[in-house]
Amino acid sequence: MTDIMNPAQRHYCMSQIRSRNTKPELKVRQWLWHHGYRYRLNVKSVPGKPDIVMRKYHTAIFVNGCFWHGHGLTPNSSPNGEEGFENSECCRIPETNREFWVNKIRRNQERDQRNYQVLHENGWQVLVVWECELKPKRMEETMNRVELQLNDFFLQLHTHNRKPILYQQDSEVPIAAEESSYNI
Repeated sequence: MTDIMNPAQRHYCMSQIRSRNTKPELKVRQWLWHHGYRYRLNVKSVPGKPDIVMRKYHTAIFVNGCFWHGHGLTPNSSPNGEEGFENSECCRIPETNREFWVNKIRRNQERDQRNYQVLHENGWQVLVVWECELKPKRMEETMNRVELQLNDFFLQLHTHNRKPILYQQDSEVPIAAEESSYNI
């Protein structure tokens, strides 16, 4: 498929793409807010500067664009020895200046992995929501999965220090309906 824009037009279009307040990110934020989850945006003190930070759940959420982060791309080797990617269903690398885009996406993926690793080492949970998972047919399923993960993270954070209450077998534990021997 040939590009219908000249290089100046393409440069202008690409320069207008921003990293904050993207449509997929807004969808996730709106869903979370309407379901009672509160969060902070682009917190600089958290490694990787995640799109959404939920301190209560000690979770960082990244809402990734399929193209920019190479969702579903599989590495391959071309006959001339160059390494590249094979296009996926939701991410197609342009044929024009392909080497530049392959290197850019590879660098993005490597940076993402470093950020996720640093977050895990600092005790943070990481959730990645892909742009293609937020299409109308899959949105509710995806966000329900995110909610389930958040609840699981919350339980892990707040139940691991609890010790079960053990009663000695020879002592009787009063039941709420029984009369107490205490005088009130």
